[in-house]
Amino acid sequence: MLIVSYFCYSKFPKVRLSPISPRFQTPMHHPHTSLPVLFVPHGSPNFALHPGAAGAAIARFAKSLPRPQAIVIVSAHWSTDVATVGLAEAPQTIHDFGGFPDALRSISYPARGNRALGETIAAKLQASGFATRLDTRRGLDHGAWIPLRQMYPNADVPVVTLSLQPHRGTEHHLRLGAALADLPAAGVLIVASGNLTHNLADFQTAAADTPSPAYVRRFADWIGKQLERGSSEALLRYRSLAPDATRAHPSEEHLLPLLVALGAAGNAGNDWRAEPIYQGIDEQVLAMDSFAFWPAAHGVQQGEAA
Repeated sequence: MLIVSYFCYSKFPKVRLSPISPRFQTPMHHPHTSLPVLFVPHGSPNFALHPGAAGAAIARFAKSLPRPQAIVIVSAHWSTDVATVGLAEAPQTIHDFGGFPDALRSISYPARGNRALGETIAAKLQASGFATRLDTRRGLDHGAWIPLRQMYPNADVPVVTLSLQPHRGTEHHLRLGAALADLPAAGVLIVASGNLTHNLADFQTAAADTPSPAYVRRFADWIGKQLERGSSEALLRYRSLAPDATRAHPSEEHLLPLLVALGAAGNAGNDWRAEPIYQGIDEQVLAMDSFAFWPAAHGVQQGEAA
């Protein structure tokens, strides 16, 4: 069974972008020498037209990295009953939303796939005990192509997609990522795409001239504190421990990519160091925080965000 999430809004609010926090403005003068695992936002579809400070931050960070051999993208907008790997040779750009500017439908992200890598990923998942399927037709939904277009605008890095199983919860997704933990050392960039807050009802009713609800920053800051501590334990139980968790995420699919990223970063999610890339809120209710995760033994990078 294939389940695809869609944005279907009868209207879209005016875009209001938050200024970048001074904490995250440190320029990256020296490039990194290895690949981390990334958690990046994809915002609403408006983010493709108005990337603002959040988009500039992830674009700048991507430029600081070695060029990856390939990308594995885990998007909040591809949910299946079992772990599914996309093998499309030329994945189509999926415009899986409604009620947004027509200009979005003219955007294409013509990245190539990488069947060999996809089959390798499937084998790794199976070896770790996951039921796995292959999908030769799946394209790139907006949770995939919007951030990738900002990070690699030439679409010249092959992309493999991997689905979520939201009904399986946080621990499942931490283990899913752990099965792929050796890929960054092989030159594969793992990009987990979601948002630290995602409440569609609040998004639909938010007015551009109103302040952001307090829960948005409160929840995102709680997540940030857990990441600073370098442990996944509280994050696995965020739904009962974090303030305003069920309002920040009435459903879990937009936070689960973070758990995949932590699992892939090292030692089943318990041996990583978080590097903040950006902190901010767009369109009143979407926390756009992004992070890079390195193995805990990885030295502090020159020029990283303070």
